[in-house]
Amino acid sequence: MKVKSLALAAMVAATIGASLAPSVAQAQAKEQFFPLLVYRTGPYAPNGTPWANGKQDYIKLINATGGINGVKISFEECETGYATDKGVECYERLKDKGATMIDPQATGITFALTDKAPNDKIPLLTLGYGLSASQDGNVFKWNFPLMGSYWTAADILIQHIAKKEGGADKLKGKKITLVYHDSPFGKEPIPLLQERAKMNGFELSLIPVAAPGIEQKSAWLQVRQQRPDYVLLWGWGVMNSTALKEAVATGYPREKMYGVWWAGAEPDVKDVGANAKGYNALALNTSGTEPKVIQDILKNVHDKGQGTGPRDEVGSVLYTRGVIIQMLGIEAVRRAQERFGKGKVMTGEQVRWGLENLALDQKKLDALGFAGVLRPISTSCQDHMGSSWARIETWDGAKWNVGADWYQADEQILKPMVKAAGEKYAGEKKLNRRDSSDCGA
Repeated sequence: MKVKSLALAAMVAATIGASLAPSVAQAQAKEQFFPLLVYRTGPYAPNGTPWANGKQDYIKLINATGGINGVKISFEECETGYATDKGVECYERLKDKGATMIDPQATGITFALTDKAPNDKIPLLTLGYGLSASQDGNVFKWNFPLMGSYWTAADILIQHIAKKEGGADKLKGKKITLVYHDSPFGKEPIPLLQERAKMNGFELSLIPVAAPGIEQKSAWLQVRQQRPDYVLLWGWGVMNSTALKEAVATGYPREKMYGVWWAGAEPDVKDVGANAKGYNALALNTSGTEPKVIQDILKNVHDKGQGTGPRDEVGSVLYTRGVIIQMLGIEAVRRAQERFGKGKVMTGEQVRWGLENLALDQKKLDALGFAGVLRPISTSCQDHMGSSWARIETWDGAKWNVGADWYQADEQILKPMVKAAGEKYAGEKKLNRRDSSDCGA
């Protein structure tokens, strides 16, 4: 009997311990822990690696310059290979180590984690990717698609094409083809493009490309047959350079091609070189080594032999985006400390509040060394995106040239779509929209 009682007590203790594991780990931690989901292997590694390196180097910079109000940062990488199942495995393995925020680094993984995050109280930071409807913070309390979604990206591309044609009315009768990665990532912009096609009268064609995108001959045969006025490329990794090579082979003008911001980095064009001249893509951020934050990383991290990757990669498009993502996560912690205690390790719930109350105006960005790198971001309970601006960059055969014009996604189109999608999700999951008291919590 005594043995059974001891066994029962041990079982109860284990159960309680398991349920409290994340909060206990966070309460006892002396460092703010950032799990880093990465893919340094497989067909997406050329794009995933600089992104991951930028995140690590920014953490090292913050640690080298005093931490977050004195709190040092620890991190652990977990290789996903861009696979959703491996991403979920990484999440499950790292969440109980004190994780207070996760950048899934893939739309498919984000979809899989969206249902898990509320129970685990771990916010998902999905800068420029993920679930477009999650801009609606009243439904998606734990998702933060900062700086833009695939709906804002698609809308901005159509705005730019309309401007190039001389006005939205000139889009009527035009043919626009979407060549997309056949995955949640590639399918996300379709609802917005369909809505725009109805509004503006252009003909939309959809051509999926099976992952990872190495084989595209049949897709570009369709492009050649359809002769679209424009091709939108929703690719990632090796798919992008392959698409450009197929465009060259089929004679489709690169200046008529527009990629999403995940199809506008150095790895996408370097193997195509001069043949990719004229190709356009969205730009969420600038690149290069001129920004102060990049100079700080070179001085405080790479010059001291602490760089994560090669020095000549620092300042590239995706490296810089990784730096931005990590900065936003760290600033969310700093913002949370203003309310819950400076110099303390923040919990997932506290970091979520910080992400929902980001207020990074130009003065603040300048002070952080990000002058000219990105636009100001201001989030709220209702708006988990904080900014919906982007520019167009063009490859000149040797480098990217970012255009001067900023475009903002059309909220008159976006808001109804986001609200409708949010209500549909809430209905399916039996969720209630948050009230004002929850927004202040």
